[in-house]
Amino acid sequence: MTNLSAIFNSWPGMYLVQSFLHSLIAAFIVDTALIAWRIESPVMRQRFRLMVLVLPIVSYPLYQFLSPERGSALFRLDALFDIGRWLNLELWGVVPVGVLFLLFLAFTAVIFVVQEMLPIAHHTLTPGGSSLDTTDPEPESRVTRALESLPGGKPEIFILDDEEYIMFSSTGKKPAVYLSGRLVEALTFEELRAAVAHEIGHIDRSRRPLMVVVFLLRILMFYNPIILMEFRRIVQEEEKICDDVAAELTGNRAALASALRKFYFADAGEQQHPLPNTPRLRDRIEEYSHSILIESRITRLEEPPAPAMKGSLAFIIVLVTIFSINYYLV
Repeated sequence: MTNLSAIFNSWPGMYLVQSFLHSLIAAFIVDTALIAWRIESPVMRQRFRLMVLVLPIVSYPLYQFLSPERGSALFRLDALFDIGRWLNLELWGVVPVGVLFLLFLAFTAVIFVVQEMLPIAHHTLTPGGSSLDTTDPEPESRVTRALESLPGGKPEIFILDDEEYIMFSSTGKKPAVYLSGRLVEALTFEELRAAVAHEIGHIDRSRRPLMVVVFLLRILMFYNPIILMEFRRIVQEEEKICDDVAAELTGNRAALASALRKFYFADAGEQQHPLPNTPRLRDRIEEYSHSILIESRITRLEEPPAPAMKGSLAFIIVLVTIFSINYYLV
């Protein structure tokens, strides 16, 4: 127990504990604000969720810089919540809560490595992983006409020789959109146009390195399960933002909704949650959550767009509230 207390009372230990606690409180306040103010804009929702990512990284060193006495026993007595008291408890007089807490963070770190870092490393290190069997679309094909009918810059577009429904975009100096031949055949002209516009949204937003910065922050907080969930929510909002970009470029929200339904649910038949066909529980849960996300995007596109809301005052109020409350959580 003495060694455990020494860990949590050290600077790294206090940062570890308080960054988790501060992210938990920030996530609760942000979610409450989004519901209370009925903020539906994915751009605004993403900005709010970024607070959960950024503030816990800087809050502990900033608080200690402003008030060096904040870590003292006297301050802890007057604090709103002292997590150290709970970490020093023993369940059934045997298992310290602090040990379970560290195991929980370690488990989150393993999930981060397995689900996020290893696929990136595998893709980067695999020889020939970037080579694709592609062809250029015919000059008068539906693909070419769909691309040319969209305003703004035109990325390159390629057709993949694949029988699966595939569509993605690459960024960089030469951005491009890739579609499988089967998907092109399945989509109508308007659906194809909307799908290409969605990928153009990703390409345009890649020029603002927001998601790269967000992922770097995610790496810094690799042990934090709250940041893991919030990072995925930010990525989900990014998809909705690109949905709005596509709707603005095409003026046809219904076409994108229809394209999403064909793209994600064509092989599922009448049942849009093919859980019995998925062998492992983890895969079944991921399949179900992914289906729920896609359905929410489709429903959102099929409904009238929500009125624009700046939310600047709400953002400031939430920011000040998080900083003020977390100061008294140690």
